[in-house]
Amino acid sequence: MVRISNNLLGLLNIITLLISLPIIVYSLYLYFDHHVNSGCHKFLEFPLLIFGVFLFLVSLCGLIGSCCRAAFLLWIYLFVMFILIIGLFCFTIFAFIVTHKGVGEVVSGRGYKEYRLGDYSHWLQKRFTNADNWEKINSCLHDAKVCESLGHGVYQKAEEFYKRNLSPIQSGCCKPPTYCSFTYMNATYWTAPNSGLANSTGDCIKWSNNQDELCFDCMSCKAGFIANLKIQWRKIAIVNVASLILLIFVYSLGCCAFRNNRVDNGYKRHRAPHH
Repeated sequence: MVRISNNLLGLLNIITLLISLPIIVYSLYLYFDHHVNSGCHKFLEFPLLIFGVFLFLVSLCGLIGSCCRAAFLLWIYLFVMFILIIGLFCFTIFAFIVTHKGVGEVVSGRGYKEYRLGDYSHWLQKRFTNADNWEKINSCLHDAKVCESLGHGVYQKAEEFYKRNLSPIQSGCCKPPTYCSFTYMNATYWTAPNSGLANSTGDCIKWSNNQDELCFDCMSCKAGFIANLKIQWRKIAIVNVASLILLIFVYSLGCCAFRNNRVDNGYKRHRAPHH
């Protein structure tokens, strides 16, 4: 009689095996489709392929090991699961540590906040705002058209725009910082003050009314991206806690299945005829 833990573990691995297939197919589509040539998609294709193949192989080991009583494959599966549990636990703790710093700055008379790069973790700054990585991130932001919705003329008056609850990326990348004292013309078009003093340094001189540039090379844009990243990582860390509980449950099932395989294999060797 097939044990319940073996059946349940096999079912879970069939599900993850099926999930891995579209991931592999999509990553191969990104690789071979020459029409998809943006830096953002190119940045994603290799990690997606690695993750898909890894998920497929691990699921296959778990499926064969649980259903076909292959003790060695099940041992490999349990070892990988143990490493995943340790890795996920460490990443969750790390995510909480590197995202504990940094909050948006409330601006008087504005519905949105503004962000400063120095307020955030040095690790996040170093990892995501260096020249090579920022070029890829910048490409992703352009592909996502994060500023396009602001430039459709929905908010005609400055007072209406100032009340807008912008996302961190929109606040940092799609408009000049408030301290630059630029004059609002429309959501993505601003004019510099006549004195020229307020816009002589930093992000103020990096702002461009060219819709392909705007403030995407500004420090405020990098800060807005990291602020958004912080929000997402906090959400992921919370999801990871639930994932850890699930992984520990699956690992426990795997241990039961491994024990069952050893008992059954030992029983078969004991019942085998001796010559």
